[in-house]
Amino acid sequence: MQELKPIRVFLEVAAQQSFAAAAKSLRMTPASVTRIVARLEEDLGQQLLVRTTRRVSLTSAGAIVAARYRPVVEAFDQVSDELNRAMQPDRGRLSINAPMSFGLRLLPRLLGSFKLAYPNIDLSVMLTDRLVDIVAENCDLAIRLSEPPREKSTIWRKICEVPRCAVADRSFLERNGRPDDPEGLNPDLCLSYGFGGDVETWRFRKDGMKRSIKTGSGIHSNNGDFLYSMVKAGAGYAVLPEFIVAHGLKSGEVEEVLPDWKTPALWLSLYYPPYEVLPPLVATFTDFFEAFLMDMDGFEF
Repeated sequence: MQELKPIRVFLEVAAQQSFAAAAKSLRMTPASVTRIVARLEEDLGQQLLVRTTRRVSLTSAGAIVAARYRPVVEAFDQVSDELNRAMQPDRGRLSINAPMSFGLRLLPRLLGSFKLAYPNIDLSVMLTDRLVDIVAENCDLAIRLSEPPREKSTIWRKICEVPRCAVADRSFLERNGRPDDPEGLNPDLCLSYGFGGDVETWRFRKDGMKRSIKTGSGIHSNNGDFLYSMVKAGAGYAVLPEFIVAHGLKSGEVEEVLPDWKTPALWLSLYYPPYEVLPPLVATFTDFFEAFLMDMDGFEF
């Protein structure tokens, strides 16, 4: 950047303690370096360097200017490098956020394949079930499993729907009975998924009929795998994504409750900061993620 050139030249002279050495490092003539520094001193109205026959040293004003401007120039160069890398579709660094259960089950395979295809893309992966502020936490994109989003300040891209069902342990059902309709569920035995203490509302549908059940607050967690472990321990019912419970349903470890009543599927989405256009690096991952999911046989992973 042309406006930073005088500062860069001054900082190099200060670092080298020599006009000649700075000129060699910058691939400039000593006369040009001397002229640029002199003009900077004139513009600032301060002498920045003391010239002797042996070396160049900073004045007190020069030390202040160097201390203030060096981190600014370094930060500018770092941002410029990051932007340049982000504009390349096959190299750079990508920061990804994903939900815990989904991330642990799927991302090792997906990201392993992605790294084979794009070895020059570095990945930073954060797993959390909390809906992060993607702008404040400097994420390039996030993977979310949620109800249809209401957030308007970010960009959402629906990949597919993820079915859910209500499940319980067989011995628990033998003790408490198998309900015929949602109103037969005891809210105190419904394990709740959510954040901040807010209990969950389960919605069911069958042949045009709709029912809603507000869960109790006896056991409440923000992680589906934990709730599934509680179900297997006989603690109650839970409504969970099928990829968490599919193996248990096949093995008979758990049973589906109210199989004739359907719960709304979750959205598997990618969401992004409010980009005007997806950066090439983000677009590369988006295309790969979508293709990988489409090649999978269902959601049992």
